Amino acid sequence: MLAIIGGRGLTQLANLKITHRQVMRTPYGEPSGAFLFGILNQCEVIFLARHGYGYTIPPHLVNYRANLWALREQGVSDVVSVSTVGGIRADLAPGTLIVPDQVIDYTHGRDYTFFSTRISSYKNIDFTLPYSMELRSRILRSAEQVLQPCLDGGVYAATDGPRLDSIAEINRYERDGADMVGMTGMPEASLARELGMNYATIAVVANYAAGRGDSQSSINMEGVNATARSTMVRVRAILERVCTEEHGN
Repeated sequence: MLAIIGGRGLTQLANLKITHRQVMRTPYGEPSGAFLFGILNQCEVIFLARHGYGYTIPPHLVNYRANLWALREQGVSDVVSVSTVGGIRADLAPGTLIVPDQVIDYTHGRDYTFFSTRISSYKNIDFTLPYSMELRSRILRSAEQVLQPCLDGGVYAATDGPRLDSIAEINRYERDGADMVGMTGMPEASLARELGMNYATIAVVANYAAGRGDSQSSINMEGVNATARSTMVRVRAILERVCTEEHGN
């Protein structure tokens, strides 16, 4: 089964025909909200709003472990994350869609692993390629089939938030090789890998990062939100096709 985790601008999936809602419990606490079970383009999917359906949970307080654990318990094998990012690379203008292929984790203090006790043995997950290549390919094929431009590959810098970054911090991320910056990419990706789930991200560039483009002296949050909302129309079209691809149609 496919799950979609929505971020800024995607707290609801308008084209999802909801069949039922279900509140989940996990050994790691409660997920961000009730799971929405439904049909998207004739395919069964689960939708979850990462920040809650009222957008009330900041990125550093999202219960990533509960979210991923509960999805796996419902039989989810593939997770598509939708996240907004700031564009560091010159060609990542607001409104651009990109499917990252690498991540740098700058977060700290988050519950980043399921192996947090000595009760059971642990394993070292291979994180050489942090995103599922098969799921990334499905997203990119789907975008092409529905005529929605979507860039292939880039390095996602995951930061804590909820504040935005300084110019000096963005310069550092760029020196480190990052192309975009967001607040929810980790530990979501690594937790999915620990659970054996395929995971990939559709990153929506909502603004230029600090010191880039029209964000030379400040970032206009009204513009960020407006870009996120308008671009989600394109994201929904891609998600519909991703569901179809799951069944080989």
